[in-house]
Amino acid sequence: MIRVGMGYDIHRIAKHKKLRLGGVSFPGAGFGLEGHSDADVLIHALCDALLGAAGLSDIGVLFPNTSARHFQRNSLEFLQAVRHRLKKLKFEIINVDCTLIAEAPKISHRVPLMKKRLAKALGVSPSQIGVKATTNEGIGFIGRKEGMAAMAVALLQQN
Repeated sequence: MIRVGMGYDIHRIAKHKKLRLGGVSFPGAGFGLEGHSDADVLIHALCDALLGAAGLSDIGVLFPNTSARHFQRNSLEFLQAVRHRLKKLKFEIINVDCTLIAEAPKISHRVPLMKKRLAKALGVSPSQIGVKATTNEGIGFIGRKEGMAAMAVALLQQN
């Protein structure tokens, strides 16, 4: 059985935080994202895409932002936990594709490392991971650099 899931996440920009996207730090960004965990918007969208494809609850149900256990937690740990849930249900990840929507920073130089980290957390090859970015062309709160969003899609096969 082949299953498809879609995920979306959004976070406000926070000047006092460090930016982490796709499991990779961006120390020169000069800002981060507001959130209970590390606010890795790309991984959060990816978790929801994988969970959705498997027909499971979303990231907010599994890792609630009301839990002290998840405060400032590395989102790669969420992704690994999702992978283990999928494995128990005999789901294999065929591929995933993620899009960051942000005016800054430019991520192209960090995409190979992002793919490597995401692939390791999911137990797949980096060739099964797509990561790209687009801007919001200066429109809306993302265009005003007040936040950033991410979308992801996942293709699973149940054995």
